[in-house]
Amino acid sequence: MAERVQNFINGRWVDSRSGRTFISLNPAHADETVAVAPDSTMTDVDDAVKAARTALPAWSHMPAPRRGELLFKVAELLTRRKTALGKLVTREMGKVLPEALGDVQEAIDMAYYMAGEGRRLSGETVPSELPNKDAKSVRVPIGVFGCITPWNFPTAIPAWKLFPALVAGNTVVLKPAEETPACATKMVELLEEAGLPPGVVNLVHGFGKTGEALVNHPGVDGISFTGSAATGRRVEALAAAAHKACSTETGGKNVIIVMADADLDLAIDGALWGAFGTTGQRCTAASRIIVQAPAYDWFLARFTKAAGRLKLGDGLKSSTQMGPIVSKAQYQRVLDYIATGRKERATLLRGGRAYTKGECKQGYFIEPTIFTDVTPAMKIAREEIFGPVVCLFKVETLDEAIGLANDTVYGLSASIYTRDVNASARAERELDTGLVYINASTIGAEIQLPFGGTKATGSGPREAGGRGGALDLYTKWKVIYRDFSGTLQRAQIDKE
Repeated sequence: MAERVQNFINGRWVDSRSGRTFISLNPAHADETVAVAPDSTMTDVDDAVKAARTALPAWSHMPAPRRGELLFKVAELLTRRKTALGKLVTREMGKVLPEALGDVQEAIDMAYYMAGEGRRLSGETVPSELPNKDAKSVRVPIGVFGCITPWNFPTAIPAWKLFPALVAGNTVVLKPAEETPACATKMVELLEEAGLPPGVVNLVHGFGKTGEALVNHPGVDGISFTGSAATGRRVEALAAAAHKACSTETGGKNVIIVMADADLDLAIDGALWGAFGTTGQRCTAASRIIVQAPAYDWFLARFTKAAGRLKLGDGLKSSTQMGPIVSKAQYQRVLDYIATGRKERATLLRGGRAYTKGECKQGYFIEPTIFTDVTPAMKIAREEIFGPVVCLFKVETLDEAIGLANDTVYGLSASIYTRDVNASARAERELDTGLVYINASTIGAEIQLPFGGTKATGSGPREAGGRGGALDLYTKWKVIYRDFSGTLQRAQIDKE
């Protein structure tokens, strides 16, 4: 039975003023409605922002350790509800249950980590150049944040944004992806249950117009966005014009380099996980694999065979290894990219079709797809597909591999498999990406370090982490000088 979810504004669960609704479907069984959600208007967004603005003074003045204690409660609630929430992630987004549980675990980890930051929101105290004078810096909240999240990590990414924003003393309006409204609702329900005061976190469901209304609202001081590159560029432009704090994370065209001296069995496992984990629907998914020539034929044969053994199906079944594409629109987009690759005369080595066997005929399934004879100029080699599609390239040298890896507008995640410590050292220095993995796949970032990339992957402070990461987005610096000399002391005055 479909769940009826609502907006959450000023501590109350409410429908949209428009009265309109939309539905989210189970992508493994597209005839099953998971949730009915409100299609929010600009008025709903305005209500939510006003509630966040009203709640801001009291929340920002609450001692940061107390804010952290509330996040500890959220972490405990998430831990207790992990299995139920993981199953909901699988039903609404489609990823297999072990990955869905990992999605929730990442939210738990972020809650615990950021709760601890309540006692670590440190600045700096330094000596003054003048006698009887203090000099220090402190972190203070930005204000009201609009957080816009995607569907592929429907609990983890909201947690990445909400928890650092809250511990830093900001209030939030969350606009989740329209594909996963039930998952976002459960997250906010846990925040309410933990005892967050009314208006500190607000939730508005809807489509792109709802997100744009949030970005444009004059009562919003900062924006955190994860989504497509095209939408990210628009968010950046709108935020810059209004002088708002802004961070965007907008994807990648990630790469795995396999050198001939690598542990090739390990590299195949990493390539399978990178290319087809979460059905390729990760911003860190490895959609390009570059193999050194002496190992290419061996690698290709075994990688292709292994991809063909992956079992597709409902992610709630323990035997399933790869779930569906999240929606009909994304399903068609991936199939269109596959058709483009064939028109570009890349060789379709395996897959490339909708998968409709057995129970999968009711869902949005696509076979694991491998292209060879791909040139760097091809569309499938340059654009983010966000599906189970991978391009293989053959190179002669490490220099050629690194040059090809960097030949993209994106710069999120890269990996190299090699036993040569000097080759790995050169790769970690020269790969122009925010994340570099040595003998591991492009997937697997940990929340205690900043997450993000270079070039068109996004802009602004990074997600996750502490200092050097999310706290640099959700706080601003204030420098305080206190002169207790009782006399006028003039700094920056030549005393000679």
